[in-house]
Amino acid sequence: MCPPDFFGVSYVINPWMEGQQGHTDAAEAQAQWTGLKDLIARHADVSLIMPHAGLPDLVFTANAGLALEGKVLLSRFRRPQRRGEEHWWRAWFEKAGYEIITPPEELCFEGAGDALFDEARQTIWLGHGFRSDQEMAPLAAKIFGRETVPLRLIDPRFYHLDTCFCPLPDGALLYYPAAFDAPSRAEIERRVAPDQRIAVDESDAIKFCCNAVALDAMLVLNDASPALEAQARAHGLAPTRAPLTQFMKAGGAAKCLTLRI
Repeated sequence: MCPPDFFGVSYVINPWMEGQQGHTDAAEAQAQWTGLKDLIARHADVSLIMPHAGLPDLVFTANAGLALEGKVLLSRFRRPQRRGEEHWWRAWFEKAGYEIITPPEELCFEGAGDALFDEARQTIWLGHGFRSDQEMAPLAAKIFGRETVPLRLIDPRFYHLDTCFCPLPDGALLYYPAAFDAPSRAEIERRVAPDQRIAVDESDAIKFCCNAVALDAMLVLNDASPALEAQARAHGLAPTRAPLTQFMKAGGAAKCLTLRI
């Protein structure tokens, strides 16, 4: 995780940022981030990267890369506003002893914002269409030795896969079907049994309910309807709310603010 010392909306690179420039509350953002960190620290060790002035989105650590089994496939950001983060992430992972892999020069890849490891299936789901390139799927498969399934995103509000798709520990899937094109929905349905698919409607999706962190039985999310919480409990999960309204102004919530390493 990255403390939100320099977090704010100072540019617009996704629909959530529209009209939010200069409208974040630093004290509230710090309190919300600390609340999330404390929840996660009950179930996992939390490492930090130092925040840096001029990089307000460094706080969204999910976008650093995909880290798995001592290797990290670093991000190459599509938007120039975020490219300054790449240097700091390389330095952090080098110091931590990871094998560093970078995408080819011609490709964009935005880490665990678009590449989600499904532990139950030992599969990588890779979102593309807005930030990451589809051609990253075979590269990720080769690097990590895991089947990698590309999914095309079509709603600009859900520009990263982790905003609309969350594999759960028991093999279930929390997702917003309308964020995907028809072939991608069919691929999801082919691989995930009906009783394992928790399809959310737009009212829950725009609360960033799919941008969740699952640790043991705890499912940390910004918000969810009572019906969705009941579905999560039916899968043995304990939905736990962590309000992250300040970060949603920049297009992120619980999952965006964390990187599992």
